[in-house]
Amino acid sequence: MTPCLLDAGPMVALFDRGDRFHAHFRSAIEQPDQPLQMYTTWPCVTEASHLLGPRYRIALLQWVAGGAVQVYPFDVSDLQDMCEFITQYTQQPRTEMDLADASLYWLARDSGLTRIMTMDVRDFSRYRLPDGRAFEIL
Repeated sequence: MTPCLLDAGPMVALFDRGDRFHAHFRSAIEQPDQPLQMYTTWPCVTEASHLLGPRYRIALLQWVAGGAVQVYPFDVSDLQDMCEFITQYTQQPRTEMDLADASLYWLARDSGLTRIMTMDVRDFSRYRLPDGRAFEIL
């Protein structure tokens, strides 16, 4: 299994068949020769659920509940670190880091995982972990 982080955008694309990235992300998670072990956070699930709306929301939540992706928990005390990441990467309104991105950055820092399924290529291309590593965007 290949471990990777999962952002909200690909979750939306996986469930909204009308999304232009639906086939791309569906294909990525259905590779039998290289199955993915996906990790995400509650802020990403919440954001995806909100963006999907009622039509696909239940399917997403059942998918998560069924274990397709592991939702990595964090403690309220971890929010201080996330606030620091947001401050560090927010230079102007068009380049601000949101809580979902900060939670994935936190997870990458704590787990060592840098492979990520995201549509936020511009943002995750500029983020660097404290040791200088970049994210590998799938």
